[in-house]
Amino acid sequence: MKNEVQQLNAKTSMEDFISDRSMMREPLLGTSKGGLRTLPFILANEAFEKAASYGLLPNMILYLMGGYAIIPGARPCDESGSECTSWNIFQFTLLASSFALMSIGAGGIRSSSLAFGADQLLTRDDLGNAGILERFFNWYYFAASAAVVVALTLVVYIQEQFGWKVGFGVPVMLMLLSSLSFFLASPFYVKLKAKAGSFVSFAQVLIASWRKRSLHLSESADEVYYPKKGSRPTRPSDKLRFLNKACIVGNAQEELTPDGNASDPWRLCTIDQVEELKALIKVIPMWSTGVVMSVTISQTTFPVLQAGSMDRHIISYFEVPAGSFATFTIISILLWIGTYDRIIIPLAARIMGKPARLSVRKRMGIGLILSSMSMVVCAIIEGVRRETAIKEGFSDDPKGVTDMSAYWLLIHHMVSGMAEALFAVGQNEFFYSEFPKSMASVATNLYGVGMSVASLIASLIMSSIDSITSRDGKESWVSSNINKAHFDYYYWFLAGLSIVNFFYYLLCSRAYGPSLGEQNRFWDDEEIVNE
Repeated sequence: MKNEVQQLNAKTSMEDFISDRSMMREPLLGTSKGGLRTLPFILANEAFEKAASYGLLPNMILYLMGGYAIIPGARPCDESGSECTSWNIFQFTLLASSFALMSIGAGGIRSSSLAFGADQLLTRDDLGNAGILERFFNWYYFAASAAVVVALTLVVYIQEQFGWKVGFGVPVMLMLLSSLSFFLASPFYVKLKAKAGSFVSFAQVLIASWRKRSLHLSESADEVYYPKKGSRPTRPSDKLRFLNKACIVGNAQEELTPDGNASDPWRLCTIDQVEELKALIKVIPMWSTGVVMSVTISQTTFPVLQAGSMDRHIISYFEVPAGSFATFTIISILLWIGTYDRIIIPLAARIMGKPARLSVRKRMGIGLILSSMSMVVCAIIEGVRRETAIKEGFSDDPKGVTDMSAYWLLIHHMVSGMAEALFAVGQNEFFYSEFPKSMASVATNLYGVGMSVASLIASLIMSSIDSITSRDGKESWVSSNINKAHFDYYYWFLAGLSIVNFFYYLLCSRAYGPSLGEQNRFWDDEEIVNE
């Protein structure tokens, strides 16, 4: 039985090798699809969608609370806004459906466009290097950030100046442009054949490993493993060896069909499935360092309160709204990405006489250091602001505006923007480079998942600090009265947490071992759909 299985695997491996070689050569040498020419369309698709979505958010609450409606008949209040009637079920369904469609559409674009764009680059041998991939991730983040700035400034301004019909019509046109820009380049895209979801595959590996838990793993090469057509690995890696049981063929007659497929995918998995789960488990510690980083990035409410209690005048009759100060973080991201890609890297290459770039993990580490520094800057500025407010008699007046310039906060926003640009771009590139090609979408969504988890952790941290510091009738560090609170202590706590996270990152990076990101990535077991 074992010889039959080995013969079957040898035959399959030879067929897979030939198929794999042809799949590598075809996209590299014999096709006109993919490449740099497709990227402007993909970046435009993401940028227009971002501008449309974020352009709706700031004033949406005002629209819902006011007496305005774009669709005839969906008007809960009269023109004066003094007499309002309850929404009927049709109006509520219409509103909820529009929000649901926006969320589904945005989720579809944001979860796949980054991986889809990277797929276009890795089809040609002259683009199969880490430098090109790094530049793509940089400019992708640049386009998305620039779109947010446009949304929070120009689109919001149009809504305020020209009303809801024109103001909400602009995002509609932006979404139409987003769709048009994407489909214009459709004939030139590299399109990979869809496959089953990764999370189902992960569940199959875990269950198959559990069902074979009594199986003994031999140190010799006696085990027969189940390969997948089109894949090159013939043996699983030695790390997390208990998962290898899922791909061991124990009884070929029971576990394999006559054509060589698994008769029960919940009992026998491929080597690729096992390695994909191992890759995900392996990056979890590195991913967790980004969660703590995102906790500091998510501190957007308190800086608004700080700016609101400081002098925000640029000239005597114009002042920047407190809520707009967060835009400086995005501007910092744009400036840093542009400067790094167009000035620093070319200058370093000229000085060194060879291509120069910071590795992904170095960029992530520098981002974590800058994140800590941004919290230190915030703590120092808040300490001075609080002392100034008390001296000027605003101790009991949280709405009082001090003579201290709010533009000291630009130091925090600029450092925070640099930190986010380095870490976010670096971590996305790291995940994409380390995961198998079949997990590209999972790789490019891990950073977003980390930010979501960070928002929950940030809320938990703030609630805990509020509960602990307000005991015995004391004023909470995060009291609603910013002049009696101690937000500076709160920022020092986050700075300390960030420093600890940096050393944790160093340990995780050392334990992770060598990266695969510098190596070229091929199509593995993916198939290109010709249209």
